[in-house]
Parts: sequence; structure tokens; C-alpha cells
Amino acid sequence: MAPDIGAAEIGERGIARPGSGRASIGRGDGAAEAEAGAHPCSPPAWTRRRRLRGVVTAALRPFVPRGLLARALLIILVPLVVTQGIALQLFYGTHLDVISRRLAGGVAGDIGMVTEVLSRQPDQEEWGWIFREAAWRLDLSLAFEAGATLGPPASRPASLPLLPLEEDLDQAIRERVRLPFDTDWQSDPRSVIIRIGMPDGVLSVEAPRKRLFSGTLYLFVIWLVGASLLLFGVAALFMKNQVRALRRLAAAAEAFGKGRETGPIKPEGASEVRQAGAAFNGMRANIRRFVTQRTELLAGISHDLRTPLTRLRLGLAMLPRGAEEDAAAMTQDVEEMERMIASYLAFARGEVLEAPESTDLVALVRDMVSRLPAEGSQVVVHEVPPSLTLPLRADALRRCLGNLLDNALRHAGFVAVSVRPTPGWAEVLVDDNGPGIPAPAREGAFKPFASFSAGGTGLGLAIARDIARAHGGEIALEESPMGGLRAVVRLPM
Repeated sequence: MAPDIGAAEIGERGIARPGSGRASIGRGDGAAEAEAGAHPCSPPAWTRRRRLRGVVTAALRPFVPRGLLARALLIILVPLVVTQGIALQLFYGTHLDVISRRLAGGVAGDIGMVTEVLSRQPDQEEWGWIFREAAWRLDLSLAFEAGATLGPPASRPASLPLLPLEEDLDQAIRERVRLPFDTDWQSDPRSVIIRIGMPDGVLSVEAPRKRLFSGTLYLFVIWLVGASLLLFGVAALFMKNQVRALRRLAAAAEAFGKGRETGPIKPEGASEVRQAGAAFNGMRANIRRFVTQRTELLAGISHDLRTPLTRLRLGLAMLPRGAEEDAAAMTQDVEEMERMIASYLAFARGEVLEAPESTDLVALVRDMVSRLPAEGSQVVVHEVPPSLTLPLRADALRRCLGNLLDNALRHAGFVAVSVRPTPGWAEVLVDDNGPGIPAPAREGAFKPFASFSAGGTGLGLAIARDIARAHGGEIALEESPMGGLRAVVRLPM
């Protein structure tokens, strides 16, 4: 019987193998073995790469500035420094190194030639013409001390630590002269004194520095550093103008968020920044128009709703004498409807159109507490500074604090109001000794129509938070030291 060729091919390709217990479709033997050898708990490669990026980012975060201007200047400065560093490395590694070795080799060769001629001329009286020729033709000043000996080289600091001139000259003299020597770069600022130890004395050679130093080095360094500083200064000035436009846009947005009227901003800077400024002006105009239209609409609704309520009041007043009890109950219902309508309209009005003015917050709080009725609960003012003036919408803030005081008086017998300044903020604290609100339910108390008492509309805290946020502040509910609830109103200074 012929063998099953199809089955054999399938087994060779690794698609299905008898006895393997599973099918391995589209995988070779290497992939299957790699998968079998992988640890079942090891994370995938993309997770390890993400962790590595997170570690690198966390390590670099303290060294990266947060401001846009500083980051932009860093983006400009790093490539500039790298480019200049490469240019300096190329210059020092090629041009300066080659020139320095050649100049040092020339001076060392001249000195070696002079020492060789002097050693071959035993009559020292004939050395005068050699010294004159060296001074004229080689620009070397020579002096010989007969019978002197050259001691060990003195330890001197490097005269030009950033340049390879001293090392190149020492190496060239060591190769071309092959006699004991000592180089002095410190004694004379215009020349280098080289002392050569000869068999019968010490030869002093004074070589001018211009033979060892190229003046183009200063020009190169000045051009390199000057051009870098100039480019960086221009880039910094340009980026500062761009960032200034963004800062003005951010300040205008912050002022608008706090309800302060600053007028439209002038778009300036790059085209993208101008586009953002124009979009902000358009958004600001649309929001103002929307608030105005909504306020006018709500004013009309208020008039339309209160007209039939007024007629009902008149109808109730015209009822016969036998219906006083029914008329009183209906009048109470009408008053309740008017109060609810006023609360709904105040909530729907949202940000009021009152312009902020400099107001003494302490005086405003004292005035509000003095106007509260004396019956029932007791309200006191304590821990307040003499005065605290900041831009406020006085009427709106009165409504905000009035809602907080009404809620506190409805549930507590004693209420304490205090004002305290904090860095950048002014806080008004309303504490009571009532039952309070559980911590998980405090944030939900600010939702519209969330009432924790019978007869309430559930809009007092919502309206108070809207007014505080229209000032650029916030309201939070906390545990009171008196055992009840504390309402904290934070207003920007």
C-alpha cells in the first residue's frame, strides 16, 4: 500500500503532527520551541519597553524645565552646544594639532641645529657669529653659561592649559635635540625660555611666542563663541515674544474664567498663536452673547409666570369672608410657588452680569450677619481680620453666603462665621452644630434639586457654588469642629 504523501508533507511542515496534542498552524519549529521555552509569567516586550521609557522619563524629569520658554531655549541650546563642540573637537583634533606640532618642530629643529653647530665648534670665541646669525636668521636669542649645570626641571603650572603647545614643544625638543632641557613659559609673557644642558655648560634660548602660536586661534574662538551667543540671543528674544503672547492669552482666559471683564485681547505672535487668540475672542463673545440671551429669556419667563400668580393673589383676596382658611392655605401655596420660581430663575441665570468691584469681605460678612433675624438660632462672627479687600460681585456673593447661612440655620441652633486669608486666597468658613452631611454624600449635595430637608428646592448649594466659581473660586463641605457641617468658600485675592 502506498504511503500517504499528503500526511507526510503536513507533518514535515509543522501544520499538524500526530501525537503532538495540538495543531500548530502557520508556525515553524523555532517559533514553537521559543514559545514553549518562554516563561509563562514574563511580561511582553511592549510592557518592558514601556517600563524602560517610564524609568528614563522619571530620571530626566527633574532636569527638564517646566516653562515653555525654558524648554524652547533648551531645544535651541542643546543642538547649538553640540554643533560647537563638534567644531571645536575637529579644530583641536586636526587644524590646531597639526599647526602646533609643525611650529614646535620648526623651533626645535632650529635649536637642534644650533646645538649641533656649537658642539662641532670647540673654539667658543667663534660662537659669536653663530649667535648673531641665529638672532638674525632664526629669530632666536642665545646665551651660554660656561661650566654651569642644568638641574632637574622646575615644576611650573601650565601657561596655556587648553592648548597643546607646551606638550608639543617638549616632545619636539626631546626628538630633535636629545639633550637635557627645561622650558619656561612663565618668566616672559612674550617669549619662551629654553635651557639646554650641554657637556661644558648651559645654553639659554629665548624663542618668541609668535613662532609657536597662531593668532588665528583667537579669531576662531571669538567667532565661534560670538556667533553662538548672537544666535542664541536672537532665538531667545524671538521665543520670548512668542511665549509672551501665550502668557497674555492664558492670563485673559484666567481672568475671563474668574468673571473679570478685561476686553478682547490683541492677537500677536506666530500665526498659530494669533489663531488661538482670535478663537478665544470669538469664544468669549459667543459666551457673553449666550448669557445675555439666556438672561433676557429668563426675565421674560419670570414676567409671564408671575403675572398669573399675581392674578391668583388678587382672586384670593376677593374671596368671601367664609373662605379665609382656604384662602390662607392657597395664599401660602402661591407664595411657595413664587419662592420656587425665584430660586429656579436664580439657578438658571448662572453667572450674573454684575461687574466685580473692590469690596471689603469682612464688612460684607458682618453686614449680612447683622441683618439675620434674632429669633431661633444664634449666628456669631469670630476670627476675622480687620479688613480684607478683593474684587467681588457684592450682590452675588451676598446671595451665595445667604444660601449657606439659610441652610445652616435650618438644621442647627448655633452658627459661626469666620474669614481667614491664605496665600492667594480668601476663605469664608460657615460652621454649625447640626447633624451635618455624611462625607460620601457631600459632593452630591451640590447637585441641582438635591434636598436633604422637606420643603427645600435643593438649589441653594448649587447656586452658591455657581456664584463662587464665577468669581474663580470654589466651595467645599467639610467636618466642622462644632460637630456639624463646615462650608468653606474660597475666593481668589
